[in-house]
Amino acid sequence: MATAMWNDAKDKPADGFWASGHTPTLIAAFLYFDLAFMVWVLLGPLAPDIAKALALTPAQKGLMVAVPTLAGAVLRVVNGLLVDRIGPKRSGAISQIIVIAGLASAWMLGVTSFAGTLALGVILGFAGASFAIALPLASRWYPPEHQGKAMGLAGMGNSGTVLAALFAPALAKLFGWNAVLGLACIPLTLVFVLYMILAKDAPGAPAPRRLGEYLQPLRQADAWWLMGFYAVTFGGFVGLAASLPLYFTERFGLTTVQAGYATAACVFAGSLVRPMGGALADAIGGVKALMAVFAAAAATLTGVAMADGFAASLALFVLSMLALGVGNGSVFQLVPQRFAAEIGVMTGLVGMAGGVGGFYLASSLGLAKQWTGSFSGGFLIFAGLALVALTGLTLVKGQWRRRWGTAQGVRI
Repeated sequence: MATAMWNDAKDKPADGFWASGHTPTLIAAFLYFDLAFMVWVLLGPLAPDIAKALALTPAQKGLMVAVPTLAGAVLRVVNGLLVDRIGPKRSGAISQIIVIAGLASAWMLGVTSFAGTLALGVILGFAGASFAIALPLASRWYPPEHQGKAMGLAGMGNSGTVLAALFAPALAKLFGWNAVLGLACIPLTLVFVLYMILAKDAPGAPAPRRLGEYLQPLRQADAWWLMGFYAVTFGGFVGLAASLPLYFTERFGLTTVQAGYATAACVFAGSLVRPMGGALADAIGGVKALMAVFAAAAATLTGVAMADGFAASLALFVLSMLALGVGNGSVFQLVPQRFAAEIGVMTGLVGMAGGVGGFYLASSLGLAKQWTGSFSGGFLIFAGLALVALTGLTLVKGQWRRRWGTAQGVRI
């Protein structure tokens, strides 16, 4: 059936996005990604309550919300290997079962220490690693000219961070923060059932290779550039998503529910524009889109470090998340153009770099607060990294356009 759908799609006009791939799989990839991201950053909205209950220091708070990001980064490589070895659908099923079982266990046994929060963070990392499964699951169904839109729509699942920010603090206030871990299992289970019904692996997947061959892209400089760019765009997005509840409560004295609403507004902005970023990159080229993204991110994060009032900070965070969301979609317009045959492992590697960037930002904000009494240093350093990325992109853009942009016949 999947093969027939693919063959039918190839016979239809190339400019019809919905006709060119497999819509049920795209929906399944989005839902899986969305709910996985919801629980991946769950410790962020719950962090003020957890920190109060366990008497955590600022550095411990930063590390607590950063560990799921780091674990997700490492596990994305594992999932990238699994996708190319056993296929994205089965890889996603395994990951979802691990997350549901882990959350149910934490709910029943309770989390009573800082070490326990770190252990839970590692389990939540499996949810963050969904990135390396959901994107190839959708991407393999679509031709090169629609990769930006397909990856952007599947990647819009990072809007799950909005759900966590909106509902976790209110549920924690009603039932206690530990109960939220158990409640999260309900939508996760429903999505798992839908995923198993809707998702199908695309035909024509690359044949399994020896383990060492999976990491061959790392021998090429292009892979490292793409990883570095995503460390800034996605690292900034997820690092802020995890850290803003703590920032708003400590910096401006907001309640956990108010901080959740403010965080949701910022995260929603970044999530909403991710598919737009992919479409924009398809239209004008990923390089042009990314250059604007890095300049805007550097400017807005510098502004955040200097802002005094809540309204100004919130506005700058929204603008920063808008830029980073466009950047996320733009990077993944470029990845399949350069590494189509290694899309599974490259999604894992690039996603890992994004997770490492998020871990750095979240943990550095906690350290900056503990060492200097202010979050500003962490924001300024990350703004500097955006400028470094802009400089690097300026250096390689000409080579990329000559070597592989023209060969693919698409804008980069």
